[in-house]
Amino acid sequence: MTVTFSQAEKSGVRASEALSHGMGKTLEEAVWPEISDNEVERVLQTFPQIGKLEAILWRSPRPFSAAARVRTRKGIFFVKRHHAQLRSPTDLREEHRLNSYLRSKGGAVVPVLASREEETVFSNGCWNYEIHGLGEGIDVYQDRQSWTPFLHVGHAGAAGRALAQMHHLLLDYDAPARSTRLLIANDRLLRSSDPLSALQEDLVARPALASFLDTKPWQNDLWEHVLQPYHTQARAALIAASPLWSHGDWHGSNLLWSSEHEYGTVSTILDFGLSDRTSALFDLGTAIERSLIPWLDLEGGEPVCNLDQLEAFLRGYSAIAPLSSSFLRALAAVLPGIHIDFALSEIEYFSGLLDHLDHATLAYETYLLSHADWFSRGEGQRLLRHLHHLARQAE
Repeated sequence: MTVTFSQAEKSGVRASEALSHGMGKTLEEAVWPEISDNEVERVLQTFPQIGKLEAILWRSPRPFSAAARVRTRKGIFFVKRHHAQLRSPTDLREEHRLNSYLRSKGGAVVPVLASREEETVFSNGCWNYEIHGLGEGIDVYQDRQSWTPFLHVGHAGAAGRALAQMHHLLLDYDAPARSTRLLIANDRLLRSSDPLSALQEDLVARPALASFLDTKPWQNDLWEHVLQPYHTQARAALIAASPLWSHGDWHGSNLLWSSEHEYGTVSTILDFGLSDRTSALFDLGTAIERSLIPWLDLEGGEPVCNLDQLEAFLRGYSAIAPLSSSFLRALAAVLPGIHIDFALSEIEYFSGLLDHLDHATLAYETYLLSHADWFSRGEGQRLLRHLHHLARQAE
């Protein structure tokens, strides 16, 4: 079912001319209507401990949901709204349980607030809402897109250290994998012994993705661009990795910072929306893909990985959880195909939920295929050689 904005209007959400991050470097018209004052006031009625709305201070430009930082008589909070077809209450509660577990272990994550009925999800029509407390720190990257580097080498090191600390806290977290397939970062297909057959079976339950892929030579494309060159080594590395819940979207704008300057450290971890049960290897690889390879440069050139930031990130991680030479080689093995499960999920999101076939095509051609191709060319090979160089140094 495709979202129509008559549904939004019926739910009391006003459309807007707001802009959000898109598939390239320029802002685009927001897919999801912005959160209105009346809407926030309605949600807050079930959270009496928060108090009445005084002002909406900032609206997030991030594309997969609508979110706002709001001020009430009791403080500042973060309200996030999801379409019910994208995140059900069950989906959100899976994220909230992970968040609560980390908080119980002393993790630097924001609290998820509960209503008077002790419910962390408020549903109204086609929308589901969650409210978070305000995290400690500065939102240095709040307007920066994914696939853009850290501002400083020091921030890269601090992000690596914080990721290792989070992974340590999650060693005993044994919840089952996420129940949704939509916009989740995992390695389910990449770990399969036969990803093409596994995806073919998946398509029975994913009609929107099936309909889109019917227009493409997807078996040949996946085989030639991703699987034939990379799958065997990537699968072996992922199968050998210990299972661990991962963040799945680790980059600067999902972190709050002690300072915007070089010496800044991570104060708070945000947004577990893409999280799933994968491994530390997968999460590290995804963090490198999201934070250190400027994929948006594919628009007019060749992305160049910031190797100084890469080394700082890995040093920061190793300061908490030392990385062996075999782990670094495994990282090089998984990187070229680490994006494929999420890329297919994004194609499903654009082609099915939004009926944005242009965006779905861009996700297929540029994200799914061209990202893998990059690793076979000069700059991608340079990154992989550097990881093998670091592996030799670690022996």
